[in-house]
Amino acid sequence: MNSKILVACVGNMFLGDDAFGVEMAKRLAQHPLSKEASVIDFGIRSYDLAYALMEDWDLVILVDALPQGGAPGTLYVLEPELTDAGTTSFDAHTMNPSSVLQLVRALGGNVGRVLVVGCEPQSIEPKDDGNIGLSPAMTHALDEAVHLIDGLITRVRSRAKAA
Repeated sequence: MNSKILVACVGNMFLGDDAFGVEMAKRLAQHPLSKEASVIDFGIRSYDLAYALMEDWDLVILVDALPQGGAPGTLYVLEPELTDAGTTSFDAHTMNPSSVLQLVRALGGNVGRVLVVGCEPQSIEPKDDGNIGLSPAMTHALDEAVHLIDGLITRVRSRAKAA
């Protein structure tokens, strides 16, 4: 049995470490993943992500910068609770994964299992002189994150084969 897996990379390349997901998409394009895995760089295109999530995925892995209070470059894997929280304001020009998940539900979609692979940013704040490029800690975490994502995909595929 084949699994259908979406690796949805999100972030803003103009906000320094917020580009973690965007850079991961580039890195994953050079790394052979399972044929069941589709890697897409959504950047800040929230509506595109919402409509992609309307498909029937066995697993969605969202890849993003994720401030949790740890040291910059720390990787996290979280499984968010997908609740039917009230209405959320939605801005098509920014990427808020929680709002996107709520939009999918509002459109009648049913998001299955979602994992978030996040990396602790050093800074995601805009600067007057621009802020393109990851901090050294985030850049260092890219290769480790590739292996982490590959391992998550392998586990899902193994479970699907055993079922």
